[in-house]
Amino acid sequence: MQTNLADWIKDTPEGLEADAILRKCVHCGFCLATCPTYNLLGDELDSPRGRIYLMKQALEGAPVTARTRVHLDRCLTCRACETTCPSGVQYGRLVDIGREVVERKVPRGFVEGLVRRVLRFAFLSGPLFAFGVGAGRLIRPLLPASLASQVPPKRGQGAWPAARHARRMIVLGGCVQPTLAPDINAATARVLDRLSISLVSVPQAGCCGAIEHHLNAQAAALDRIRRQIDAWWPHVEAGAEAIVITASGCGTMVQDYGHLLAGDRAYAAKAARITGLAKDVGQVIAAEREPLSKLLAGMAPVSEVVAYHAPCSLQHGLRQKGIVEGVLRDAGFQLAAVPDAHVCCGSAGTYSILQPALSGQLLANKVAALESGAPAAICTSNIGCLLHIESGTRTPVSHWIELLDQRLSRGA
Repeated sequence: MQTNLADWIKDTPEGLEADAILRKCVHCGFCLATCPTYNLLGDELDSPRGRIYLMKQALEGAPVTARTRVHLDRCLTCRACETTCPSGVQYGRLVDIGREVVERKVPRGFVEGLVRRVLRFAFLSGPLFAFGVGAGRLIRPLLPASLASQVPPKRGQGAWPAARHARRMIVLGGCVQPTLAPDINAATARVLDRLSISLVSVPQAGCCGAIEHHLNAQAAALDRIRRQIDAWWPHVEAGAEAIVITASGCGTMVQDYGHLLAGDRAYAAKAARITGLAKDVGQVIAAEREPLSKLLAGMAPVSEVVAYHAPCSLQHGLRQKGIVEGVLRDAGFQLAAVPDAHVCCGSAGTYSILQPALSGQLLANKVAALESGAPAAICTSNIGCLLHIESGTRTPVSHWIELLDQRLSRGA
């Protein structure tokens, strides 16, 4: 694709990156087949190719309207288009740049801006978020069914083993997961403990920065990333083998730390090191296949069928398709076939709140696909997907590491 970026951006780091990405696009349209919003709406401007044209026009100085922003807002940033793109177009990075430029040119109205500020504040204020969730659970019986389904049930947390092994890893706590599903990280700690690895929580480390970054508060996101690195750094220097991430959406964000802070002299090297150490929990467990098989030796296969939902962030962001499924099969689980497994469930961070109609259609399609094999349980790798899918089904939904922990506990 030929480009002629406007003078005000062409020589900036963002402009140079956007120009290189745009030039890779050859208009082939392969991305349309896997784009969830294009398949729902049938509008070229709600496809990756259409959005690329819109962003190109904005970056070249053409007039931008609120409709441009609407089409960019509808993008889930699922990055399925990146998986199918034969030219290697890094659409996710381009849309981050494009959204920021368009929002500067066409600022949001007071109400829209306020909603986004409230979301940032609510999700990132740990005690306040926990209080709000608790209050919602108290009044859940009084709510209409449509609202009650959005209030997640309370989940307990099992024991977290004391650090006692020579091998140590640290874990990302996250912003909402400690309140909504505290046993995910605890279950990870228990599984790793059985594999002679101690998992250490770092209380000072919270949100990975994804919420602010994808709500176009990118400067605030970078500040949060720096604080995250500072919290982890003493453990990195002390020899932590890996940073274990149990929410693949967060994993996709941490994978970009090195890129996002590449121009920061004080943090560039540290950010690159963090990116290198960050591992999805599926990668970590898969690397321990031999000791895990010894723990599972002699155990009968699981009789119930399980449906696994592979989050977009895992498939298309981290490019780890098939790893978790392999671990579950090795552990004796029977996995149901899931049609259109590459398609987004509609969660996508705050997308389900900001785009409820599109998100709801994607959720209904995803639940139908997951339930088509009549599973006894559904599992996934991301807290957002877990809660979103749970709101649309009566089938129990959990993180897959919790199922593995339960299986190992029964065999202990």
